[in-house]
Amino acid sequence: MDADKYRAAFCLFQNKPTKGKTMSHFTTIKTQIKDIDALRSAVQEMGLSLLQKTTARGYYENNIKGDYVIRLKGPYDIAVNKQKDGTFDLTCDWWDGHVEKEVGQNYGKLLQLYGVHKAIREAKRKGHLVQRRQQENGTIKLIIAAA
Repeated sequence: MDADKYRAAFCLFQNKPTKGKTMSHFTTIKTQIKDIDALRSAVQEMGLSLLQKTTARGYYENNIKGDYVIRLKGPYDIAVNKQKDGTFDLTCDWWDGHVEKEVGQNYGKLLQLYGVHKAIREAKRKGHLVQRRQQENGTIKLIIAAA
């Protein structure tokens, strides 16, 4: 094995940069997601699907199982797994920006919509009226009033 191939193989195993690029891997982010139905609503609003008990796609042939999987339009997906404390972790392969393009940096767009749908569900459950307004700067304003 010549030195360049050996170095590339070692870098892949060590998950270190190779020739200026980071090798692909799955990363798990702890969230406060507790309501899978609110997550499903957020995912559907983004034009995506939430599948149950399947595999999330990552770089090349890398896959990871999920209690739920957010099927993205690009080549990668997000695994959603329930933790002992009742919250759901999000796990994906962030390589090359595929996931970020669809759900925002650090899941920003997805988590924003999850929060909106969770707040709407809770307000309606308590009998409140809810009005939703999209702001010019991209934020979403909820107006909640007693019924």
